[in-house]
Amino acid sequence: MEFSYPSKSIIASNITTESLQKYREEISTLLKEDGWSPFFHLCLYKGFWFHPFFLDGAMYAQDHFQAQPSDIFLCSAMKTGCTWLKSLSFAIATRGQYDESTSPLRTIVPHDCIPFLEYGEYSTAEGPRIPLFASHLPYTLLPKSIIDSGCKIVYLCRDPKDTFVSMWHFFGKLKNKKPREGGLVSIEEAFELFCKGLSSYGPYWEHVLGYWKESLERPDKILFLKYEDMTNDTEACVKKLAEFFDCPFSLEEERKGIVQGIIKFCSFENLSNLDVNKTGKQVKKDGFLENSAYFRKGKIGDWRNHLTAEMGARLDNIMEEKLRGSGLNF
Repeated sequence: MEFSYPSKSIIASNITTESLQKYREEISTLLKEDGWSPFFHLCLYKGFWFHPFFLDGAMYAQDHFQAQPSDIFLCSAMKTGCTWLKSLSFAIATRGQYDESTSPLRTIVPHDCIPFLEYGEYSTAEGPRIPLFASHLPYTLLPKSIIDSGCKIVYLCRDPKDTFVSMWHFFGKLKNKKPREGGLVSIEEAFELFCKGLSSYGPYWEHVLGYWKESLERPDKILFLKYEDMTNDTEACVKKLAEFFDCPFSLEEERKGIVQGIIKFCSFENLSNLDVNKTGKQVKKDGFLENSAYFRKGKIGDWRNHLTAEMGARLDNIMEEKLRGSGLNF
């Protein structure tokens, strides 16, 4: 796989004022619940909870995004290892164009290398078109053209306890352009909401189940991965990704250490210490986020430092009940 890497001017928001107004009118009619802070109230849209500033882009993508059969989508719930998956996928797919010294990953946060579908960061204009996209959307809310075009999808999930803790820390770092009273709720309060399914793109178990069931039906089109497996055997997962992308590593590439080079370059230790990820920031629609927020720890089992054993057991029991009969477990 080879593609021309588009400039930032190509990856631009396409949502018109008229479209935005239409979507916001629809959003205003949705059921709302308090989220994890006054800034993060949630809206129920077709069975899933969204922050409004993600939802208008999702609606636009559903109406306008035209997938191509060669497109590949990296899908996940929030805070399941998406930053790592993006960096590995980008490095794998562009290894014929860039080496470690010239990779855009050195100067651009991974989330700007592979755009998020629902953030409106793609172009319908003619010109260079990157065939890798990312999305936090549930399977049932992906644009119809993605399914109809037979696009490949990589789905990454993670132990829900670590996912929850990572999400709570992440939202605590989002800076609002217009500060409002009140901050993030306590981790205990956020945990109660998460257990009820009230979280961004939640319920988490429904998000995971949607992609899991489809991966059983279409294993040639949907590659289902666990963060823990990627961590425990990164080399096997990197090779699996390359094969799924139809650009497997040659014996010569393996002999030259290309696989290990990509793993090392995209490691948490390396990426988190790049200047762009230590000092850069992303400007969002309602605020900004320092790039360092995407690189907190990435450790399996870190939830034990923030949740009690009883809380962990409770969430495990919820997941066991929700996933029962599916063949999936954590």
